[in-house]
Amino acid sequence: MEKIADTLDREKLTKAMNGCIEWIRDFFEKNGKGCNAVLGISGGKDSSIVAALCVEALGKDRVIGVLMPNGDQADIDMAYLLVKHLGIKYYVINIKDAMDGIISAFPEDLEMSNQSRINLAPRIRMSTVYAVSQSVNGRVANTCNLSEDWVGYSTRYGDSVGDFSPVSHFTVQEMKEIGRILGLPRELVDKAPSDGLCGKTDEDNLGFTYSELDRYIRTGEIDDEEKKALIDRKHQMNLFKLEVMPAYVPDWK
Repeated sequence: MEKIADTLDREKLTKAMNGCIEWIRDFFEKNGKGCNAVLGISGGKDSSIVAALCVEALGKDRVIGVLMPNGDQADIDMAYLLVKHLGIKYYVINIKDAMDGIISAFPEDLEMSNQSRINLAPRIRMSTVYAVSQSVNGRVANTCNLSEDWVGYSTRYGDSVGDFSPVSHFTVQEMKEIGRILGLPRELVDKAPSDGLCGKTDEDNLGFTYSELDRYIRTGEIDDEEKKALIDRKHQMNLFKLEVMPAYVPDWK
């Protein structure tokens, strides 16, 4: 079994997980009593674990998954595995036509950058999740974890948003252990993290492993100074994603 962060043992993590479940219940009591939890299901560990936590908190009848392939999705079977394992209701909405429509509507004299094209999919997906949520009396669950947020590995106004964020204070290693405690299928928990957008794993894109990042977050320790500098730079550059939008306040005096 993979060792979790040194600062948390399994007993403490289980306690934190149970606290998270209670927190979800409390959120819905205050912000949508009787509402449903709605989230995009990618087939990765984060959406799988958040869905499972919501089931523990609210019951499977109040959790709705949204599967959103862009044309054909090679690992869509993982998303189906998750919703069937949890027994939750789900909808499949293919975003390919929406993607193609926006891309084809771009003016000829305006070339869409590669990064814009990559980020378009998660932004369309989040709009889709909100459309479903508003149609089923829902609240949207954000699925970002602490490790991703630390280095800004999310799309602004895409997977970075939601109405409540249950796991934003758990690292990747802690998330994996929570998945095991919840009894999720191992192939979901241990699947190599990938954004499903550019054909690379998260760690390929980032330039360091989540194990290295999580250790640095929790203990401040890291063996490679170049990776430390890279993590620090990404953290500083992406802090704006976690902050409230800056707004000018006029001085009326």
